[in-house]
Amino acid sequence: MVTIRKLRDGEQEFLAEMLYEALFVPEGHDKFPQEILQDPALAKYIDDWGNNALDIALVAEEDGKLIGAIWGRKFTQDNPAFGFIDEETPELSMALKEERRGEGIGTRLIREIGKAYQKLGVKALSLSVDKKNRAYELYKKMGCEIVIETDTSVVMKKELD
Repeated sequence: MVTIRKLRDGEQEFLAEMLYEALFVPEGHDKFPQEILQDPALAKYIDDWGNNALDIALVAEEDGKLIGAIWGRKFTQDNPAFGFIDEETPELSMALKEERRGEGIGTRLIREIGKAYQKLGVKALSLSVDKKNRAYELYKKMGCEIVIETDTSVVMKKELD
């Protein structure tokens, strides 16, 4: 049985693994080199994790093994991330191990992190996704609305009620 829980101390390395998994690679293309996680545009999603009150990370676990994660972090106008909307809206990142995608785990992760942010008075969440990524359809189904669109990707916002 898959359980959803908070990221524990000592598990931050799993966020790096999931950040790498979250990088969309179109079918037929080579994966990025692992070193891409050192790029400041990506590293900011996990560097110094937990130093902000709105750094929230949840993991999906089954039989003692971590199989996915969702995490959110606020960014600033001076240091925006790919899904930046404003300084009040945390941006989500999410990934599952490839062999566990399509089982509804992502839906559960999105619901649970939404509840966690609601308890803190957060009104909305944002994210960035490539239009060819199958997660795009999940985000639309979960009530995320497009606020910025480019040729290949969108920034989406999910209102928390």
